Amino acid sequence: MKLADLRKLSIRKNLKIRFQISNGMECVITEHGVAQVPALSRAPDFNLEQELVSIPGFLLEPAVQDPKRPVAALRVTREELAAMVAPAASSAAADHEEE
Repeated sequence: MKLADLRKLSIRKNLKIRFQISNGMECVITEHGVAQVPALSRAPDFNLEQELVSIPGFLLEPAVQDPKRPVAALRVTREELAAMVAPAASSAAADHEEE
């Protein structure tokens, strides 16, 4: 699972994906597929792609909330998130093979 996979998932499902990186900061992948580290005030001394390898859990939340029907954020493990990303990758490969 790569950062690009999470970006595609966040756009496709209209989600914000949050996870803690090793230095204690939080990374948020927005519904637009942009990876942000809000607490970052200077050039990073880390690589998000490398950090992603060791992340055990993620928090998924809808990008848009209905005030009348709020939806709680969903905690998922790395394996569960990989399963959500995998169907998109396999269907894209199948689409490519049909061409």
